[in-house]
Amino acid sequence: MIAATASAAEAQRPPVQSQRLSADIGGTFTDIAAFDPKSGQLRFGKTLSTPERLVDGVLTGVGKAGVDFGDCGAFLHGSTIAINILLERTGAKTALLTTRGFRDIYEIGRVNRPDAYNLYFRKHVPLVERALRFEIDERITADGEVLVPLADEQVRHIARELGALGIQAIAIMFMHSYRRPDHEIRAKQIVVETCPDVFVTASHEISQEYREFERTSTVVANAFIGPRISTYLDEFNTALDTERYTGPFLIMQSSGGVYEVEQAYRECIRMLESGPAAGLIGARTLCARIGIQNAIAFDMGGTTAKAGVVHGGEVLMTGSSMIGSYLEGLPLQIPMIDIQEVGTGGGSIASLGPGGALRVGPQSAGAAPGPVCYGLGGTAPTVTDANLVLGRLNVENFLGGEMALDVDAARRALEKDVANPLGLSATEAADGILRIAANSMANVVRRVTTERGLDTSRFDMIAYGGAGPLHASTIAKDLGIGRIVVPHSPGHFSAFGMLAADYRRDFVRSWFMPLGQASFEAIESLYIEMEDQGRSEIVGSGVKVDELVVERAADMRYVGQEHTVTVDLPLALFEGRDLADVKSHFDAVHELRYGYGAPGEEAEIVSLRTSVIGTMGKPTHQRAAEGGEAPLSEARNADREVYFSETGTFLQIPVYGRDGLLAGNRIQGPALIEEYASTTVVHPGDMLHVDDVGNLVVTIGGAP
Repeated sequence: MIAATASAAEAQRPPVQSQRLSADIGGTFTDIAAFDPKSGQLRFGKTLSTPERLVDGVLTGVGKAGVDFGDCGAFLHGSTIAINILLERTGAKTALLTTRGFRDIYEIGRVNRPDAYNLYFRKHVPLVERALRFEIDERITADGEVLVPLADEQVRHIARELGALGIQAIAIMFMHSYRRPDHEIRAKQIVVETCPDVFVTASHEISQEYREFERTSTVVANAFIGPRISTYLDEFNTALDTERYTGPFLIMQSSGGVYEVEQAYRECIRMLESGPAAGLIGARTLCARIGIQNAIAFDMGGTTAKAGVVHGGEVLMTGSSMIGSYLEGLPLQIPMIDIQEVGTGGGSIASLGPGGALRVGPQSAGAAPGPVCYGLGGTAPTVTDANLVLGRLNVENFLGGEMALDVDAARRALEKDVANPLGLSATEAADGILRIAANSMANVVRRVTTERGLDTSRFDMIAYGGAGPLHASTIAKDLGIGRIVVPHSPGHFSAFGMLAADYRRDFVRSWFMPLGQASFEAIESLYIEMEDQGRSEIVGSGVKVDELVVERAADMRYVGQEHTVTVDLPLALFEGRDLADVKSHFDAVHELRYGYGAPGEEAEIVSLRTSVIGTMGKPTHQRAAEGGEAPLSEARNADREVYFSETGTFLQIPVYGRDGLLAGNRIQGPALIEEYASTTVVHPGDMLHVDDVGNLVVTIGGAP
C-alpha cells in the first residue's frame, strides 16, 4: 500500500530510547528478543513453553536473554493461545443474542460445499449450541432506519436467565449493526449491568462489514475465547508488576501491527495469528533491507508450519479467514495478514493411519512431553526424531548444548511405531516422514501463492522458525523456487518481527456504490472519519511513536459478482480524482488473482479499508564482517554423516558454525550450518553464500 505521512502536529513524542522486549510463545518453544536502540544490540533467549502457565516460560526466556524488565521501555507479545482455544474448542460457555428470525444463521452458514466431490465433508460445528442462541425483538434496516425498536426488558430478562445458567460469555449480533450500532450498544449496556461478571462483546466492535453469518461467527469467536484470554492477560500483568515493569504492554495483532493490552481484553480475536503475523513483518523488513520485492515467508516451528507472502514489498492481507480449515472451519471477518498453516512442525507425530498409511501430524508432542529424543517422557516418534536419526541435528549441541538429544531412543521409537510395521529400516522410515512432511508444507505454500494466482518460481523463500531451514530446500525444489534466504537467528525470527512492528489501527466500513456513480468527496470523507478515529486512539494510548501514516484500500467487484478483491488505493488517486485509475487498479488485481480482468465491465465498491499506523523504531541490519570465498578453517566443526534422499545414502559432509562464517563465504552442498536453535541443510548440488548482512543465501541447484 502507498503510505501518507501525517503532519508534524499529528506525530507524537520522540521514540523510546530504552530497550524494546518481545516474547513469542509457540506450541513448543517460547522465544525472546530484545533490542537496544542506543547500542544497536540484539539479544535472544529460548526456552520450552510452559503450557500450565505460559508466562513462566517468558520469564525464564527473558532471564536467559540477559535482560531486565526494568530496563525496557516497551514489551511486545504474541502467542498461539487464542488460535489454540478455538481449534481445541476449550473456550468459555457462550450464549448468543441475535435479531428475531436469525437464530440459525450461525449454523446454516453459506449452504455451500467447499469441496463438491468430497464424500467425507463435514459441516462446520458452531461454538454455541442452539439452546443458547436467543432471539431479540429489534430490527434496523440496511439503510440504518429503525424498523423494530429494541425490547429492553426482553434483553434484561434473557440476561438474568443466562446469569443463572452460569454463562461465561455473551455475544451480541443484530442485523445491520454495521450500518447503525445503536441497538447493540444499548443491549450490551443492559447485559453488562445485569451480568457484571460475564464477558460481553458486540459485533460492531469487531466488524463493521456486511455479511451476517461472518459477523456472527466473528463475534461469537471473540466471546468464546474472551474469558480465557482475560485470565491469561491478567497473569501477564501481575507478572509484569512483580518484575517492576512500567512501560506499555503491547499485543501483536493478526494484521501485523500492535495494540495496547487494554484493547486486547475487549477485542482478543485480533491476536489470533499474532506470532505468525510477526514473522511476516520480520520477512518484509528483511526484504526491504536486501532488495527483494517478492518473497514467500516460510515458518516452521515445533507444532505448525506457516506461509505468507511479501508481494511488491508489502505483505498480502485478507479481510476474512477460515479458522479450522476451509472445508469445515468457521469464518472470521477481521483484517489479517494472509497466512495459511498446517499441523506439521518439529513435534508433529508420525503414525500409521487406517490401511497402514504413514501420516505426519496434525497431532503434536508439543513442549510436554515433546519429541522422544528430548528425553522428557515422549514416546511417539516425531519429525524432530526423524531429523536426528538422519544426522541433521547435533546430538551434543542442540540449543547451544543446553539440551542433550537421545538418538538411540528416537531410533527405537521410529522402529517400533513406523519402520517395523511397514517392513522398513529406521533410516527409510525417517526419510519417509520428512518427505511426507515436506509435501504437506509445500501444499500450504501453494495455498498462499498458486491459489492466489502467484507463480512460486518468481519468488524467493525466507525460511525461519527453528525447523524452517532444515526443510526449506526440499520444499523449494518441489515448488520451483530458486533461492532461499535464512536470516539471522531464524529460531527467534517471529520475536524479532515483533520488534519491527508498528502500532496499528485497522478500520473497515461497508459502503455499496457503483464505481461510476461514486464521488471522491464522499469516499474521502468516509476515509477521513475512520482515520481521525485511528489517530485519536493512537494519540490517546500514550504509546510513543515516531510519526503517523495512513494506508487506504477498497473491496471491489464486477457488477453481478458475489465476492470481492481488495485493491490498494494510492493517495495520488485522490489527488487526481480519476475514477478510471481506480478501475484500472481493480482490473489489474483481479487479473492477478483470477487470471483475467474485464476492463469493459462495470465495477462497484463494497467496502472501504484504512489503516492508521504509528511507526516505531526498528532493529537495524548491520553489515557482517567480510571474508573470502572460502570459510575460515575455525568455522568448520567436526564432519558428520547425514542421509540425503537424492543419493539414497549417508554422506560424510562438513558442518559449519554460523558464527564463524563471514560475508562473501561460499559453500558447495552438501553441508550443514549450525547455530543456536536452528540448522540449515544445504543439499547436494545447492550452493550457499553469505550476503553482506550475514544472511545465508542458498541457491537451489547451484545456479548463479
